[in-house]
Amino acid sequence: MGILFLVRHAQASFLEDNYDKLSALGEMQARLLGEYWARRNLVFDRACVGPCVRQQDTLKIVSDAYARAGLEFPEPLVLPGFDEYQGEAVLQRSLPGLLESEPNIRDLHAAFQSSVGIAKKRAAFQKLFEAVIGQWVRGAIRVPGVETWLEFCSRVNSGLVKFLSAGGRGERVVIFTSGGPIAVAVGRAFDLSPEGTLQVSWMSRNSSWSEFLYSADRFTLSSFNVHGHLDDPAMLTHR
Repeated sequence: MGILFLVRHAQASFLEDNYDKLSALGEMQARLLGEYWARRNLVFDRACVGPCVRQQDTLKIVSDAYARAGLEFPEPLVLPGFDEYQGEAVLQRSLPGLLESEPNIRDLHAAFQSSVGIAKKRAAFQKLFEAVIGQWVRGAIRVPGVETWLEFCSRVNSGLVKFLSAGGRGERVVIFTSGGPIAVAVGRAFDLSPEGTLQVSWMSRNSSWSEFLYSADRFTLSSFNVHGHLDDPAMLTHR
């Protein structure tokens, strides 16, 4: 059996003009992850990363921690299959119409607009985001030019097959990605419904990892949302 580590990127830049970059806290989360693994001499045969800056920078910071510890980290393969779903595009393009037709969405949007302080804004935004993405996952809304949830899941699963099948037996490999692809992998392991898979996507902490055992005919979850490197509660974030 091989062992797959799926890592969620460290905290990105919520509410900034460019979300796709690590925050200062995110950089610290990634550094702590790299140092934690390096202290345990956790080595990988192969590495992969999605195309997002926040995913690639998380990997780079972890790799730099390995270098400082005198350990090698594999040169990563970049695969678009491990990109996150286009949640921001779904929200931005569908929200105007939903505000006209859905009272619940109007209430959630008003709560977000009136929230004060970063913590309250994060919480209010998450409720709005979950409500809109939930409709998209169920197929109640479609956004032209944006892949559907089923297409997203197919893309991630194809990426898993491509990357895992390219190596040898009994490898330990790592993929740096986002909460959505991690949820798809959990859904693959447990044969979850689309709605169940979406619920898993909200659970992964920034810079946490999940482990899977795999072979040609098996894909099993071993551990989920591990974050032993973050012993300070202030470092535990979802967004």
